[in-house]
Amino acid sequence: MSRGFGVAAGLDPEIATPLATRCAELGYGSVWSNDTPLASGLDTVAAFAEGTDEIDLGVGLPRERLIIGVGAGHSRRPLTAMREALPRLREALGGVRVVLAAMGPKMCALAGAAYDGVFFNWMTPEFAAAARERVLAGAAEAGREAPPVYGYVRAAVGDDATRRLGKEESFYRDLHDGYRRHFERLGAPEGTVGIAAPDAEAAQAALAEYTALDITVVRALASARLDAMSALAEAVAPAREPA
Repeated sequence: MSRGFGVAAGLDPEIATPLATRCAELGYGSVWSNDTPLASGLDTVAAFAEGTDEIDLGVGLPRERLIIGVGAGHSRRPLTAMREALPRLREALGGVRVVLAAMGPKMCALAGAAYDGVFFNWMTPEFAAAARERVLAGAAEAGREAPPVYGYVRAAVGDDATRRLGKEESFYRDLHDGYRRHFERLGAPEGTVGIAAPDAEAAQAALAEYTALDITVVRALASARLDAMSALAEAVAPAREPA
């Protein structure tokens, strides 16, 4: 498995650029940032790009390092929307890898059948394993090799880890109907989907449970300061993974 490091968009460039440099030093294969209502993931990843020319960027340029993650969002017919969007994306992006955000079984199958990868979100290790099987089935039905499986795993480390994970998860559980249905299917108690660990050793052990992911993107739940983000990146770095 490879490991990435992810943040919400809007991180100050003076933090994002040296953070990307540190992630490259720690052995991460990619850095990621997703849009928020107030900020663009492209801006944050552009700052990441200034800090390293060695690792992949989840969104941003240059093209050969680019991975674009797309999702249905608030679409009324999400599966149809993402099936119909792919030819237009291929034409517009010209060879850029396009990864589909998927949580439900039909979206996972579509990702396996047609996209360059699938990106899971808010899953337990067990749920991710079942979702991966849907991706593999979609690829097999389409007669193609299964694409890589990416996945965000929220992680907080330290004394306030449980509070940070609970706050983040609570927001997403009621964000829109798609997330509400997902968490109902998941059936996990609130505040348990992700990692809230007291220290690096416990965080690494929890991350090791996500064997269904080819690329685990650790989504940082830490204060938007360079020292806090760097400390979390170090605690969950691939170089610290058990042998």
